[in-house]
Amino acid sequence: MKSIKYKILSGVCGLVCTASVFSATAQIIPAPPQVNAKGYFLVDFTTGKVIAEGEADTKLAPASLTKMMTSYVIGTEIKAGNIAPTDMVTVSEKAWAKNFPESSKMFIEVGKQISVDDLNHGIIIQSGNDACVAMAEHIAGSESAFADLMNAHAEKLGMTNSHFVNSHGLDTNEHFTTPRDMATLGAALIRDVPDEYEVYAKKSFTFNGIKQYNRNSLLWDESMNVDGIKTGHTSEAGYSLVTSATKDDMRLIAVVMGTESERARKVESKKLLNYGFRFFETITPYKAGDSFAEQRIWMGNKENVSLGILEDTPITIPRGQRKNLKANFELDKTLEAPLAKGTKVGTLFLQLEGEEIAQYPLVTLEEVEEGSFFSKIYDYLRLQIQ
Repeated sequence: MKSIKYKILSGVCGLVCTASVFSATAQIIPAPPQVNAKGYFLVDFTTGKVIAEGEADTKLAPASLTKMMTSYVIGTEIKAGNIAPTDMVTVSEKAWAKNFPESSKMFIEVGKQISVDDLNHGIIIQSGNDACVAMAEHIAGSESAFADLMNAHAEKLGMTNSHFVNSHGLDTNEHFTTPRDMATLGAALIRDVPDEYEVYAKKSFTFNGIKQYNRNSLLWDESMNVDGIKTGHTSEAGYSLVTSATKDDMRLIAVVMGTESERARKVESKKLLNYGFRFFETITPYKAGDSFAEQRIWMGNKENVSLGILEDTPITIPRGQRKNLKANFELDKTLEAPLAKGTKVGTLFLQLEGEEIAQYPLVTLEEVEEGSFFSKIYDYLRLQIQ
């Protein structure tokens, strides 16, 4: 039996089952800004919609962006109960601050015991290379074993163009990532380990009598609601920044890698975030469990069944285009009872300017049992003459 298509038009006031059509006025969206970096990437966290990109899959030195993965591993280990923030870590000679004379550090001393929580803050806020080694050894026994753990998480997250050989990001030939992969990792931090991600919003941390400030200067920018993520710099990598910010119901993740200065990475990141928030919005036309259509069902103890979806439908679209968003659904076949609640019976399609932008399984929102013998005979005869 052929599938059956239906149109539902969605506007500001919700869903309307009608044959009329909205007059779509094309929204003028300028091209993304020019970004002065070796690579960049801008994506909506909720929907995964890529808003802007350049050299997004080019392998680049991550520098201290590496610490995002170190932090992700720490967060997942805490979440799994394998370690606790109160655990005490004994600083080895390899983790001694004196081993990192020309790079960022927490200033930890060999033989001292420091809590996981303090080391975690030292990694995220102070970008401490010494703290990274201490935590790597605490979790995996050695930094090389910890790097294997980092790569296993990268593979699981789909970071197909990344490879880590240390926990801190100091340059080596086989240590690389891409702007796209860094955005994937940023999203994973926000989604998978929210308690860990909260630390990224802190502006300073004091340890051993030394107060250090978060190098993500956009945390101080009052024109934006930035709550993370991480800076990175080496002479080879240049100046990099992964940033996340929110506006209304929208969260964006911006990545710029290989800019020329601290100021440049801030300016280029802000360019991307402003572009995304100004010209796009993320909306949820339908919520999980919403009934947006009553469809005829045959052979049942009722004539109509409510159809909907089992998940929310967030989408990222050009700002101001919500009124032109259209929906239609396609039934797999004529509906006949019995049907259990949640049975997939078709597909919901969301369209904008004639282009399909999303699709979701269409399900029954209620159970429909078989009707009586006589009602089934009546429905059978009616179906024969349709």
